[in-house]
Amino acid sequence: MFTMASKKRCCKLLVGLAMLLSLSSQVLAEQTRSENEHGPDSFRTEGVPRGTVPHNQLLACTTFPGTQRNYSVYVPAQYDDSKPAALMVFQDGHAFEGETGDFRLPIVFDNLIAKKEMPITIAVMVDPGFKSELPEKRGWRPRPENRSFEYDSMTPDYAEFLIEDLLPIIEKKYQITQNPELRAICGNSSGGICAFTVAWHRPESFRKVLSHIGSFVDLRGGHNYPPMIRKTEKKPIRIFLQDGEGDLDNQFGNWPLANQQMAKALEFSGYDYKLVFGTGGHNGQHGGAIFPDSLRWLWRDWENEQP
Repeated sequence: MFTMASKKRCCKLLVGLAMLLSLSSQVLAEQTRSENEHGPDSFRTEGVPRGTVPHNQLLACTTFPGTQRNYSVYVPAQYDDSKPAALMVFQDGHAFEGETGDFRLPIVFDNLIAKKEMPITIAVMVDPGFKSELPEKRGWRPRPENRSFEYDSMTPDYAEFLIEDLLPIIEKKYQITQNPELRAICGNSSGGICAFTVAWHRPESFRKVLSHIGSFVDLRGGHNYPPMIRKTEKKPIRIFLQDGEGDLDNQFGNWPLANQQMAKALEFSGYDYKLVFGTGGHNGQHGGAIFPDSLRWLWRDWENEQP
């Protein structure tokens, strides 16, 4: 005959077994999903509030005179203008703003914010500068003339552009936190090294970096970052790196090796970092597939930070 105590123990065992089976099924699903296959957080979920993505143009700036650019701003449905929101800036913003393709930022942000796996975050998706007339459609073609100069240079200029030229315009309309722990920056390729450069020079403004297939090679001196990281006092930034063994290998360097060198330098200097290394090439397929998990890792413990 079962006593009340034995019944309770049995119920606890059954609950524990159910949780273990559920976790096992989730792990199995992750293992069987291919490297470039999107998971559930990259698809629309019924009942999840949807943010908006208004488009804008910046037709003049002081940091890069003579340039103009497109940008868009993701505003989550949960945004309340009485409270400051977190911030995340994306280089090559056109690659992130759509609901199809590799990254699907509006969908991913909607899902993670609804689950409180990241803070209520305004995303600024900004393109590099054109010296000529802005194209009618955002994209990789025509290539912006100022992209490499803005993104690959190791100077603080691009950080100054964000802080002095672009963000003040956005802050006139939206309440954005000044807490650097709740301000992140992301990019692909040259946009990836650009994201790191911004946080490296201005950690008082940005302390979270997400770099996909980052160009830490000798385009404009980026191959110098690993020794600089090793020789410089540790800065208060968190870095997520993604790359693949099929990434570029050319006259500027070997991208997979460069990202691994970055990871080893960050490890040596005691940084909070993570490198996810796959088999893919110089594209956004792998980075897009793991984008929700990358954001979860980057924003973990966000609830402990004050806006």
